[in-house]
Amino acid sequence: MKYGICHLSIVPMRANPEDTSELVSQLLYGEIFKIIDQRKKWVKIRCSADDYSGWIDRKQYKPISTEQYNKALGRTPAYSGDLVDYASTANGMLKPIVVGSSVHNCDVLGDVFEGQKRLHSDGDAELVIEQALLYLGTPYLWGGKTPFGIDCSGLTQMVYRLSGTSIPRDAKDQALLGETLSFIEESTPGDLAFFDNTEGKITHVGLIMQDNYILHAHGEVRIDRLDQTGIFNTDQNTHTHKLRVIKKIL
Repeated sequence: MKYGICHLSIVPMRANPEDTSELVSQLLYGEIFKIIDQRKKWVKIRCSADDYSGWIDRKQYKPISTEQYNKALGRTPAYSGDLVDYASTANGMLKPIVVGSSVHNCDVLGDVFEGQKRLHSDGDAELVIEQALLYLGTPYLWGGKTPFGIDCSGLTQMVYRLSGTSIPRDAKDQALLGETLSFIEESTPGDLAFFDNTEGKITHVGLIMQDNYILHAHGEVRIDRLDQTGIFNTDQNTHTHKLRVIKKIL
């Protein structure tokens, strides 16, 4: 088995080994992974943080040894806490990184990080809301995980990660976690609400806030009303998503 680490700020993960293929997710600085397939210009990886798979360009990662991988895997995670920060390289250059980057692996790359860190701890619902508000106004981007572009499940995964809880990448997998709640009135801030399409497939997720509001990525990261029908978009004056289930994970 071969291993690698993301040494760049943001690296696209694609469905197939070509630049024009669908963006399925993104690697952030410091994330480690297993290499499960290879092509001339591409490698297929499985992220160690969430077991998510996709193809990345061979030029956009650094190989690491089994020993380095296992050492990194055994560390207590620490993530960059500011929307945008930087790591210092050995030659004195500044490398920009985004919130949620795995700065506990800086030394694997020979870098130094001196900014604000979010340390892995037991999940904190208040911290989930605090982190989520950082992303307000972020444009929607299918496969995105950063304050420059994010999708609905990328948003919930990242804010949970920053509060100390790991959850899967996709909404349909996130919906398998936690305790099912029967009514919105049973929910508390930090719970997740899931929404389905006309075929009954879960396609959207949002973060429940106080007083029946929900924060989610729809066009941009925004706050709307939530009721038993679903999400009521205050700009369009209509329901945009049909509620399927509410889950308490923390």
